[in-house]
Amino acid sequence: MPRSKGDHEARRRDVSEAVWRVLAANGFGGLTLRAVAAELDATTGLLTHYFPTKRALVAYALDLLDARSAARPRRAPGKGLSAVRAALLDILPLTDEALDSNRIWVSSWDTALSDPTLSSDYARKYGRSRDKLRDLVAAAQRAGELPPVDSERIAAGAQAFVLGLAVQALFDPEAFPPERQVELLDDHLAALAALPPSKTTPVNHS
Repeated sequence: MPRSKGDHEARRRDVSEAVWRVLAANGFGGLTLRAVAAELDATTGLLTHYFPTKRALVAYALDLLDARSAARPRRAPGKGLSAVRAALLDILPLTDEALDSNRIWVSSWDTALSDPTLSSDYARKYGRSRDKLRDLVAAAQRAGELPPVDSERIAAGAQAFVLGLAVQALFDPEAFPPERQVELLDDHLAALAALPPSKTTPVNHS
């Protein structure tokens, strides 16, 4: 008897959960068909129906990570600088779920850097994140909460700051517990807000 569409979808959900558990436990370095099959208590032959190659498995895992990250609950953004703060807090590993997501993202960087197509995808992904942050920064500038300078420059610096902070928190969680991450982010935003325009105006290279 052929499987119903419901059975197929249920199996895909099972596979997705198994891939996610392997990623959470072992990162992309430990993502193999054998590891996912063991998590499913299935054969690797069954998984080749979904992932005929290791690259297909990696591509699926990246899509799954992206979807999980997008679906994660977000803070109420508010307006102005509070919206910038909320967006940056959502990046940091402040909860168990965000910790797993950040750990998996960082473990995926080596895989992405070794594949030109994935590298380009990541560059576009981080670029879209900067664009959204730039728009929030611009709104905070219009509200007078950030200095009137190049909003792209502020967004790029803030993104770099939180990504670096996230990596430090992953490697040294005792030194960077959630409350300290929040304090450091607030220090960074306060320093941006306090800088006089003359200190933050972009240099004219023409």
